[in-house]
Amino acid sequence: MFARLADAAWTRREGLQALTAALGADNMRWVGGAIRDSLLGSDVSDVDCATRLLPDDVMERCRLAGIRTVPTGIEHGTVTAILKGGPVEITTLRRDVSTDGRRATVAFAQAWEEDAARRDFTINALYAHPETLEIFDYFGGMDDLAARRVRFIGDARQRIREDHLRILRYFRFQARFGAELDAEAEEACAELASTLKGLSRERIAMELTALLALPDPHATVARMRQLGVLQVVLPEACPQHIELLGRVIAAEQEQGFAPDPMRRMAALLPPITEVAETVAARLRLSKTQRGHLVAVAGRNQSDLAAMHALAYAETAPVAIDRVLLQGGDAGGLKHWEIPQFPLKGGEIVARGVTAGPEVARMLRRVEQHWIEEGFPPRERVMELLDRELSARSGIS
Repeated sequence: MFARLADAAWTRREGLQALTAALGADNMRWVGGAIRDSLLGSDVSDVDCATRLLPDDVMERCRLAGIRTVPTGIEHGTVTAILKGGPVEITTLRRDVSTDGRRATVAFAQAWEEDAARRDFTINALYAHPETLEIFDYFGGMDDLAARRVRFIGDARQRIREDHLRILRYFRFQARFGAELDAEAEEACAELASTLKGLSRERIAMELTALLALPDPHATVARMRQLGVLQVVLPEACPQHIELLGRVIAAEQEQGFAPDPMRRMAALLPPITEVAETVAARLRLSKTQRGHLVAVAGRNQSDLAAMHALAYAETAPVAIDRVLLQGGDAGGLKHWEIPQFPLKGGEIVARGVTAGPEVARMLRRVEQHWIEEGFPPRERVMELLDRELSARSGIS
């Protein structure tokens, strides 16, 4: 059946026509996510290109056309063309020579279908001619898109044995696009879940955070635990934590907060800072992610009554997450600007207190009263300072 890609806005990006002229329209196809998302009516961010040309030929043709390229993955046949409308990854057609579940040895190929056969899911193996926009679908990806079904190309177990990360990718794509469950895919993921132990922690963390950043991954995360997959990558998550994840997602939607993967990961962990530290280290999260996860794990019921004080002490994002995780309304923090304490130590010295530890202690006491009173203006702060000075001098 002949199908044609609609005249999507991304196909008119500046530079794509020049790239097509440089490589030759019959030597290239747009591929993957841009085609899939266009058919779903979703926004397209990244544009990828598959080509029969070898990487050196791609770079030379681009050079002659005045297009700068960067060899971003030259060992796997990928170069990136830097265009005004956005970068485009160009990858030479490939076939797998050998795989070990973590990495693949590939050889360059000439057949589009051979390249498609090594991809993970049917919905990602869609190609489009750059001029006619004719779609080439070798494995029923368009039917699967229509059914909202995430299906492996060929034998699901074989696809997973080639790259164990495809288990987590399956669930991420299921959360994003899926409606109809694919029995073969689910059985294969459950059967081979233990193979995830051989992957690098960074790759697992990348997929977990990408999954948790989606609009509503709750049902998928629950399914991962039901199938024994979640226990391999995040054994700390128990059924009550998954229920909490669902409540947090509902609260985000009700209160108008964007999805946040660290907030949601915190929901899947017990509120114990040592556990958060362990998980962050195991997944090799960034310093920023680790700090946030640990801070949120320290939540307690007092957060709900003093969320502005918490935001002042910890940052607004930490306060928002701790309130949401405890079932509170964090709307009052959404546009709240953290105030600056309107008193300096030098002002205390000017009032006759000798510079040193006593000034610091007095500054902290005044600041604490200021926080407890809800951050009143400077006039009140000066009254609080007067009170401290009076107490120091013994004047009642």
